[in-house]
Amino acid sequence: MGQGDQPVLLDIGGDTIARIRLNRPEASNGMNVELLQALHQAILRCHSDPTVRVVVLSGEGRHFCAGGDVRTFAARGEGLPDYLREATAWLQLATSALIQLKPPVIAQVHGFAAGGGGFGLVCAADLVVAAESARFFSGAVRVGMAPDAGTTVTLTQLVGLRRAMQILLTNPTLTAAQACDLGVVTEVVPDGGLAARVDELAAELAASAPLALAATKRLVWGGVGATVHERLPEEARTVSELSGTADAREGLAAVIERRPPKFSGQ
Repeated sequence: MGQGDQPVLLDIGGDTIARIRLNRPEASNGMNVELLQALHQAILRCHSDPTVRVVVLSGEGRHFCAGGDVRTFAARGEGLPDYLREATAWLQLATSALIQLKPPVIAQVHGFAAGGGGFGLVCAADLVVAAESARFFSGAVRVGMAPDAGTTVTLTQLVGLRRAMQILLTNPTLTAAQACDLGVVTEVVPDGGLAARVDELAAELAASAPLALAATKRLVWGGVGATVHERLPEEARTVSELSGTADAREGLAAVIERRPPKFSGQ
């Protein structure tokens, strides 16, 4: 299997900038166990490489990340809770590792950033640059599940309790401008200028004092980080539990069949 066939690509160049790219474009970078394992491994490699001063996280294809791979989930049937226990465990590890990285992390977002995989990783990044056409939504409740990747903590810190409740409970699709106004996104740029702006910002950070950047990041996340890590296992337990309900199976089927779901409360 060549590098291009891997679910996550990692490039560490001589410019001290590491680039992690989600690489399941045919599935809108939907997250399955294999992708989450590869993402965690890529982040650990950035942890262990002393030359890395900045990490850029992006997605191949039309979207940054559409969240969990609903087709993989639906195919698991009654075995979905066990599968999601494994998937959310890897998502927890990847999220924690991303937050604990010493180098700052820039999320480069185009297309959709949805669910724990997309929206959750955006909330766990240090800086977020979005294309004008990018869209953001949680989506967990929509398929009968609960938010994960730490968003029940990180999103609340970013936008406040009331806004977080609104976003997580009603699942609005946020434009890049709306996400920026709320504080989810750092800045919005024209679609054609996304890569150039991220490269510019990454180069600026790479030229800064790495120890000072690492210390600043640690201090800022330290105010909420312990709470995020404490909530991750509870989120994972809740997602796995909900995935065994009829409502979760109906939610997944509705997404695949492109119709409104009919929830029964079971």
